[in-house]
Amino acid sequence: MPLYVDREAPKLWRKIYTEAWIEISLLAENWKLILAGLAFQYIHGLAAHGVHYLHRPGATLQDVGFFLLPELGHDKFYVSETLFTFIFCSFVLWTFHPFVLQSKRIYTVLIWCRVLAYLVVSQCLRIVTFYSTQLPGPNYHCREGSKLARLPPPKSFLEVFLINFPQGAIYGCGDLIFSSHMIFTLVFVRTYQRYGTRRCIKQFAWLLAVVQSLLIIASRKHYTVDIVVAWYTVNLVAFFLDMKLPELPDRSSGSTAPPLLPLSTRNKDGKNKEEHQNLLNVNSLATTSSV
Repeated sequence: MPLYVDREAPKLWRKIYTEAWIEISLLAENWKLILAGLAFQYIHGLAAHGVHYLHRPGATLQDVGFFLLPELGHDKFYVSETLFTFIFCSFVLWTFHPFVLQSKRIYTVLIWCRVLAYLVVSQCLRIVTFYSTQLPGPNYHCREGSKLARLPPPKSFLEVFLINFPQGAIYGCGDLIFSSHMIFTLVFVRTYQRYGTRRCIKQFAWLLAVVQSLLIIASRKHYTVDIVVAWYTVNLVAFFLDMKLPELPDRSSGSTAPPLLPLSTRNKDGKNKEEHQNLLNVNSLATTSSV
């Protein structure tokens, strides 16, 4: 067994090296899109922090979800966050699976370009909605009597732009319609539904999305309307973007990973030429996508 592992290790590193070279080439073509998407995540956090200054605590609104679902309680707020962290980390790891697995259908850079496009459009709509009307937050730290329900006027611009991370992200108020956690969850689940390969995992992912929705309401972090609006808004955004964006290349027919058995010199040269041609085709598709 140790001898078998020693023989397989160089193949794994060669696979990772080949994949990294391809992804770096794609990143060189699409780095502006990736950077813009990541920068907007900060802008979205800044907008959510800014609306906290406008939040005014009040009586919790009547909500059908609060009547139907028992309240988890202040000491169990971590339950929904734990599930969200699991969904988030699982999806991130899946997007990097081409580096180590033999069977793969996606390019990591291109899939994140698409995911960030879904996120940015959905978050733009979210910013517009929660700045249009500020509702009294149902979360425990947003209720009347809590010191965190209102923020004192900022003493400097630096205080606003630093957004008091991570406390500002965890204990924010006012950014209700619609749920940011559900934006990420639904974007990730939809993306795997479209580009994943395991049917059982797809079904399990949708089940987790439903459970996540119920846990957010039971934790009193959002009203039911925040969850309902997120479900149809994110799905509509993804539907219309899929009509506008070019389809991602499918790698299942021509994998660029090295085979399990060593190649002869002749086969290796032919494989390298094939990989180079595949990379040129992907780069041309990526350039078209960015335009």
